[in-house]
Amino acid sequence: MPFSNSSDLSPSFILASLPGLEAAQAWMAIPLCSAYVLAVAGNCAVLLVVRAEPSLHAPMYFFLCMLAAIDLALATATVPRILSFYWFNSREISFGACLLQMFLIHTLSAVESTVLLAMAVDRYVAICHPLRHAAILTNAATAKIGLLAMARGVLFFLPLPLLLLPLPFCSSRVLSHSFCLHQDVMNLACANTTPSVVYGLTAILLVMGLDAVLICLSYILILKAVLRLAAWRERLKVFSTCIAHICVVLAFYVPLIGLSVVHRFGKDLAPLVHITMGNIYILVPAVLNPIIYGVRTKQIQRRILSLI
Repeated sequence: MPFSNSSDLSPSFILASLPGLEAAQAWMAIPLCSAYVLAVAGNCAVLLVVRAEPSLHAPMYFFLCMLAAIDLALATATVPRILSFYWFNSREISFGACLLQMFLIHTLSAVESTVLLAMAVDRYVAICHPLRHAAILTNAATAKIGLLAMARGVLFFLPLPLLLLPLPFCSSRVLSHSFCLHQDVMNLACANTTPSVVYGLTAILLVMGLDAVLICLSYILILKAVLRLAAWRERLKVFSTCIAHICVVLAFYVPLIGLSVVHRFGKDLAPLVHITMGNIYILVPAVLNPIIYGVRTKQIQRRILSLI
């Protein structure tokens, strides 16, 4: 029997557990908790280092701070709830909390995608138009880009929970992940979800899809500029300034694509695959981003070592 959100005062969903491994979930949460602690420590360190190091007060590192703040917010919106489920068997999540978590995950992912695009543009301007870089990407322009990224994410993904709000949901309320995603919640509705499907796909294509295309285009232009240089050593030196950003882009888009493929074609896959891909999507960028930039940026390395 379906329940209606207007008639049921406390509708809720059940977070996914691992069949046959319920007794081991407390132990399985330890690496998840360790990754979360590492993500929080790494991203907080990036924020503190950029704030304290005057030589890092540049657009690229301000964008890095935005990424760190987004990763902190995204991990904190999901991982503590997952840990409470694994350690205290708190599987039930209310309808309102589920929609809020879903909104935060999709919105913050859209903001992160936009910031990655802004970082790609920053690299393009710095390499292809170095004399105009300081005039184009000022601190004020960087702050405006950050605000526009947040507004873009909210405007595109606020309709997702609003479209789900009036729908009735079936008695089977078990999610495929340990947190709420739009596709996952939508599949449990006992009504026509075509508007939600169409809008969700459109939003993903217009935000993450368009950003990915523009990032690729910016790197095609960067490669063309780099290949015009005469010496191979010069080419490698210039392109090495993009290595960290390329790794961060891959750390964001590869789990995103993998999760989308699992949702689209992996309905017959084991629950472990869905849960693992979801956790990778949430935690891999948050853990890897500060490590990547810490390895590639000598000022960040020196300041972190001094803090230690």
